[in-house]
Amino acid sequence: MDFVALSVTGKLALAVTPALLALCMPLAYWLAVSDTPGKRYIEAACNLPMVLPPTVLGFGLLMVMNPGSPLGAAFESLFGFPLPFSFTGLVLGSLVYSLPFGVLPMRAAFEKVDPGIVEAARCSGMSHGQAFLHVILPNARGGITASAALIFAHTVGEFGVALMLGGSIPGRTKVASIAIFEHTESLEYGQAGLLSLALMIVSYAALLFIGRQGVMGRTVPVARTPRARQCPGFQPSKRGFHADHIHAVR
Repeated sequence: MDFVALSVTGKLALAVTPALLALCMPLAYWLAVSDTPGKRYIEAACNLPMVLPPTVLGFGLLMVMNPGSPLGAAFESLFGFPLPFSFTGLVLGSLVYSLPFGVLPMRAAFEKVDPGIVEAARCSGMSHGQAFLHVILPNARGGITASAALIFAHTVGEFGVALMLGGSIPGRTKVASIAIFEHTESLEYGQAGLLSLALMIVSYAALLFIGRQGVMGRTVPVARTPRARQCPGFQPSKRGFHADHIHAVR
């Protein structure tokens, strides 16, 4: 088995998953709660990598990152190497390629958080940041873990973008999917089969993990403080609090 290609794949997935979670979390929350005009255009742009052919997306990223472009030239002048056919370029391309799989589950989870418990947290004296950290995130953890699993599995299985941006440099940009393609071209079906089985196991495990976590997770109630009980319009409920007039956190 090509363990070098597997190690590059694992390294790529481990680099992309936390970085994309950090990037997608504020974006997903904004999409969930904002009523800004034109939001649908940003939403469509976030979902675009999911419907574009990977080679088209890879070609576009290659044009953006090549040394003749402003981004590529600036990067090369700062770091001394070009983005295309480097592991850094592969990571950046994977961030764009897996963007929808980070945004969609988290947005769905944020939309399902009961606005009543958020408003109760604000009435109990929490700031917007404290309510987000201590109320919204715990109630959306199912969507966040689902996003992490999807990003990881999607990055492990990418082919077209990886081939266009990274090529096939052993130990640097040659991921498992490219190795499978090359083994198949060389009629090395045994090696291709072993790598395919490894990727299948990883993908199946990610789906099992997502199914176990669910999209929402359990609701985390807000503690009933005297200040929260005095907040007008709120009544205690099984989920924490509800309000006659609820305003989502903006």
